Amino acid sequence: MASLIRCPHCGARPKEEFTVKGAALDRPAPAAGEDAWFSYVYLRENPRGPYAEYWHHTSGCRRWLRVTRDTATHETLSVTDVASARLGEGAR
Repeated sequence: MASLIRCPHCGARPKEEFTVKGAALDRPAPAAGEDAWFSYVYLRENPRGPYAEYWHHTSGCRRWLRVTRDTATHETLSVTDVASARLGEGAR
């Protein structure tokens, strides 16, 4: 059975429609020092358990999503629209 991701706009869709773009990390302030930016760009944790990533629904609505999944079980825990979350609307 194919893994499905529940897009807030398109419903349950096969994971192959999405492109994983990377960890959803808080960016350092623009004036942060070189060490903070080096860590942000190059150093990553490899956690076991829930982990938030930015995904793009490339073959669907083309929206940016924040997907939280469990790295041990590959279970999708939540999917929210990035633009809606920034506007305070939350997930649909």
